[in-house]
Amino acid sequence: MKKFLLILFISMTGFLFAEYDPYIKITVAKDGSGDFTSIQKAINSIRDLGPAEALIFIKSGTYNEKVVIPSSKHKIILQGEDKDNTIITNNDFSGKSDVFNEQMTTFNSYTLLVMGDEITISNVTIRNSSCNEGQAVALHVEGDRFIIKNSKILGCQDTVYSATNHSRQYFENCYIEGTTDFIFGQATAVFKNCTIKSLADSYITAAATEADKQYGFVFLDCKLTAKEGISKVYLGRPWRPYAKTVFINTEMGKHIVPEGWNPWKGDKMFPDKEKTAYYAEYGSKGEGGNSSKRVNWSHQLTKKELKKYTIKQIFNNWNPNK
Repeated sequence: MKKFLLILFISMTGFLFAEYDPYIKITVAKDGSGDFTSIQKAINSIRDLGPAEALIFIKSGTYNEKVVIPSSKHKIILQGEDKDNTIITNNDFSGKSDVFNEQMTTFNSYTLLVMGDEITISNVTIRNSSCNEGQAVALHVEGDRFIIKNSKILGCQDTVYSATNHSRQYFENCYIEGTTDFIFGQATAVFKNCTIKSLADSYITAAATEADKQYGFVFLDCKLTAKEGISKVYLGRPWRPYAKTVFINTEMGKHIVPEGWNPWKGDKMFPDKEKTAYYAEYGSKGEGGNSSKRVNWSHQLTKKELKKYTIKQIFNNWNPNK
């Protein structure tokens, strides 16, 4: 009986730990040394709604692809060999003609589109090389429980589209650069220990948080930098009336304007957005972190309010670091 119980215990333990291991591992390599030379073909090969996580390891190289992870693919890990040398790149932009000779929009200009849930990305560069030609998204995310770590996301206008109001997104130790509204969308997104670089005098964020959502974009322990010569950058402006963006313990360079936030006047469909948007800071530091001249419709969080900004609460009990 004891022997039977021991075998049963070992079997159950193995089962419990096995569910956290990828059930399939695929290698992508430009030189043909892996299972595929294309990231998209590797994604396509994974079973729809698979039983557990699937790992796609991407060797160093420049992959000139427009990549889509559809909603039928979930629990996929994209892991690059080296974030500086594992590069996914494309150059589509709003106004460019597609294969059907129709003009692209912001929403299909992406280099990488994530529609599936529980997608994790690490150690890659995602780039849209189009600049000053129109909105050009590098990373467009619609799926829920999305994680990206130790990666670079490069573009100009509209670099990161954190889309859909049901989506929770977690960015950690990432470098993100762009010109105008280069972090935008409806999602609840946390940026932890990220470096955010402005390449033009413009706006960093353009949230479109919906009225029933408590959280929009939250920046924790981040650093805001700028290209040389850039001196007039706003923390954000509201794309939609109930935009929510909060910076906590963020180092802000001198390129951040004293007023901090912009109301986006001139939007005839949504006038007076500053009356409903929620913009706040806590513990801002650096030359751009002085809050004394911030617009009067923004907020400085109290210590009591700060307690509401834990990752657990922001993501409604989802833990991206389990």
